[in-house]
Amino acid sequence: MINLAVFASTKGTDLQAIIEARQKGELTGIDLKFVLSDKKDCYALERARQANIKTYFIDPKGKTREEFDAECLQIAQEEKTDLILLIGYMRIITKVLIEPYKNKIINIHPSLLPKYPGMDLDVHDEVLKNKETETGCTLHFVTEEVDGGEIILQEKVAIGDNETPQSLKRKVQAKEKEVILKGLKLFTD
Repeated sequence: MINLAVFASTKGTDLQAIIEARQKGELTGIDLKFVLSDKKDCYALERARQANIKTYFIDPKGKTREEFDAECLQIAQEEKTDLILLIGYMRIITKVLIEPYKNKIINIHPSLLPKYPGMDLDVHDEVLKNKETETGCTLHFVTEEVDGGEIILQEKVAIGDNETPQSLKRKVQAKEKEVILKGLKLFTD
């Protein structure tokens, strides 16, 4: 059994896919121990509470990135976390957390890395500005190089003629759910 922690800063739509897969018995080797956020009103925390999953909020105000990550590390270790999944987590993680969890922190990114590293809608906007015909999502290991860790899985999404950053985000998020579930199953196998 893999003890999983999810770190999130946004709505948690990908988290919902994990919750539903667990409810259907599709992720039998995964125990989702807790969801952690740096945003008190993050809807991912509410999704977790509704599913009776433990939640943590760590306020980043007045803390260095290293101090914040030290608090995350303490919780992860207390909860005996084996794997950390970043879903819409809008923080850059430092070596304070990366070193003890080397190859045990994974991130879902809304592009086909190494193209278009960065944050959310900016990524989709750049993809469209560059007239790409396809994009997708990447599940990768987290290293100190932002969006630079080894790729675990990638899936492509075709870009339509009248695509907007918002419509592209919806298509990519649908694919992210599939990739995350496939990726978690790889860890249990």
